[in-house]
Amino acid sequence: MMKEKRNVEQFSRTDFLGIMTGRLKAMATGPNAPVPDLLSYVPNRLANELHPGVQYLKVKEIIAHSPDMKSFILAPDAARGTRSLAWFSAGQYIVILLNVDGKIISRPYSIASSPRDTLDGTLRITVKRVEGGIASGHMLDTWAVGTEIVASAPLGDFTYEPLRDARTVIGIAGGSGITPFRAFAKAITEGDEDFSLVLLYGSRTKADAVFSDEFAAMAEADPRIKLVNVLSEEKIKGCEHGFITAKLIKKYAPKDADYSIFLCGPQAMYDFADKEIATLGIRRKFVRHELFGEYFHPERNADYTGDIQATYKLTVRIAGTEQTVDCPADTSLLRAMEQAGIEAPSDCRSGRCGWCHSQLLSGEVYVPESVDGRRLADKIYGYIHPCCTFPLSDVTIDVPPMPHSR
Repeated sequence: MMKEKRNVEQFSRTDFLGIMTGRLKAMATGPNAPVPDLLSYVPNRLANELHPGVQYLKVKEIIAHSPDMKSFILAPDAARGTRSLAWFSAGQYIVILLNVDGKIISRPYSIASSPRDTLDGTLRITVKRVEGGIASGHMLDTWAVGTEIVASAPLGDFTYEPLRDARTVIGIAGGSGITPFRAFAKAITEGDEDFSLVLLYGSRTKADAVFSDEFAAMAEADPRIKLVNVLSEEKIKGCEHGFITAKLIKKYAPKDADYSIFLCGPQAMYDFADKEIATLGIRRKFVRHELFGEYFHPERNADYTGDIQATYKLTVRIAGTEQTVDCPADTSLLRAMEQAGIEAPSDCRSGRCGWCHSQLLSGEVYVPESVDGRRLADKIYGYIHPCCTFPLSDVTIDVPPMPHSR
């Protein structure tokens, strides 16, 4: 230690200046040619193609399943700079950026096509009208063939992982929640995924069970796929009647092996199914949820102590500006910002991805425990996810600006 100290002391200011002079001479003898574009390097170009900041797409085809549900087949828009679709894993989603009456909002939608479909230049999302939903209504009523779309790269972790998940997956879907399972099933038949999928698909009637015929065809071609339609308002031969209960799950699950449960659907389905699953004694790692945002109702939680009828003031600091808007107690901070025309970043809208990560400067808020995906440090130092945060008083937050790439 003493020898090291003496060496440092002996290294004088003159020595440092000598090093700097040598470096400056080396820089002066360097070429004056312009620095190459970063995308001229193959690794960078490949990374940008696989994980673009934004995808410019256009509607290629529209398939109507019912008056309130359509599939949109999207293709890359080369004229705006997207020549090919980004690769993804079955189960992921993209975020669609929408301009609705001059207000910029974003919504996540599961990819219903398989990863291999991207090689043919198509990507599919399926949209079901949500009562009072701004985004779904806008898309279903205004999108046409040729409509230009701005979307994110594929995102999300609702994917099959052999090191974590069991060889058999019991899928539980409701409504348009069947879309990621369509991607899973196609990926299995195409050889890009290797697990068995038993899908319990809850619908009111058989007519509401979109993609049933496709699943039946895939099940006939591949024994690893099985579809069980569960109808709440009809009794039809070959379908289960009622709701997806623990008893029904056990009926179709392996009797002598572990199995995973993947859920995707409306919040009401989660509220019911989670209570049933809890009675099965399944290890936590085997239960996976795809959560698409803001279907949280604070007053349903026993630990909520706020006044659900109240309306508070939300002050938003973003990109050097400050704006104060109204925020009802039953409305997330993110939705209140969007309704006021404030462009705030968001992806999953479910408290998981952290894209809307913001600082709580003052006020009291409520975050449902079931969707509180914050790190411990965030809780200690006052950071929140506005997508799943509700006001308990007047609130001031500092929000990152919307990325220019989106």
